Formats: sequence, C-alpha cells, structure tokens
Amino acid sequence: MIRALYDWTIRLAEHPRSLSALGVVSFIESSFFPIPPDILMIPMIIARPSRAWLIATIALVTSVLGGLFGYFIGAVLFESVGQPILEFYGKTEAGASFAQHFNEYGAWAVLIAGVTPFPFKVITIVSGWTGLSLPVFVISAIAARGLRFFIVAGLLWQFGEPIRDFIERRLGIVFSIAMALLIGGFAAVRYL
Repeated sequence: MIRALYDWTIRLAEHPRSLSALGVVSFIESSFFPIPPDILMIPMIIARPSRAWLIATIALVTSVLGGLFGYFIGAVLFESVGQPILEFYGKTEAGASFAQHFNEYGAWAVLIAGVTPFPFKVITIVSGWTGLSLPVFVISAIAARGLRFFIVAGLLWQFGEPIRDFIERRLGIVFSIAMALLIGGFAAVRYL
C-alpha cells in the first residue's frame, strides 16, 4: 500500500499540471489549509531535479500571495473567518495574548513561522489582525518562505538521486517517520 501511494505521488509530481497544483496548495496553506506544500514539492523535485528552482519559485510566490490573503483574513474577516481558523489550530488564547506584543516582534514571528513547521497561516492571520506593517510582513514572508523552499530545493537538487534511492529502499521506515513527524507537529502546535 505504501509503495502504491509513493508511486502515485511520484506520477502526480510528473503530471503536466503539478506546478499549478503546487501553486494552489502553497497559496491555501499560507491562509487556512493544514497540509504544507512540501508534500508536493519534495516528490516533484525528486521526480524532476532539473526543475528544482522553478518549483521553489512557484512555492515561494504563491505562498507569499496566500500569506497576503491570510493577512486580509486577519485584518478584515477576523471575527467570521480568522477566529474559527485559529480555534481549529488551538491558537485562540495564544492569539489574544500574542496580539498585545506581536507588532514589536512581528517580523521575527513571521520569519520563524515561515521556516519552521509552525502553521504559517496562524501568523499571517494574526499579522493582519494586529495590523503588523504590511511591508514588514511581506519582506519577512519572502525571506522566510524563500529560505525554506530554496534550501529544500537546493538539497534535493544536489542530493536528489541518493535521497530517492534511500527513500525507495526504506519506504516503510521513511513513511513511518514522516507520519510521526506530521502527527507530532500537529500535536506540538496544539500545545505551543
């Protein structure tokens, strides 16, 4: 079953519309969707390493645009849309206390959330809600997401074939570790 799922993901990554799918996932992940674009980006680069920089660029641009949409949600639609999203991620109380001092350290918050597994959408919504300077938000988002996506792309471009061989030989272990990290990340987000 895991082999079939892996093969399906690689075929999907090679599909002519995979770049569009990555763009959509990157956009919505930055504003409300829980699954990170790395789920598509990594197999896409493994399948076609020559497109690593294009893939990272598409993920970066659409992620920042999605972040602007998240900012809009926080600034204009906080009560109706933003607050339920924060509740889903268990960040309602954190958002309220965080808002008091957020703008003082907002650029760092955007940078840290943009690079780490912390849900970027939480920071984009809180940035809009607290009125973080839009230029500060955009510059921080570009720096953070660029760093995240281009490091992944660079590593996979440079070491893609050995990584692919490693993954394919130890698919069960890699899948188990990936699932543990994904579930652990969601659990950690709930309690941070």
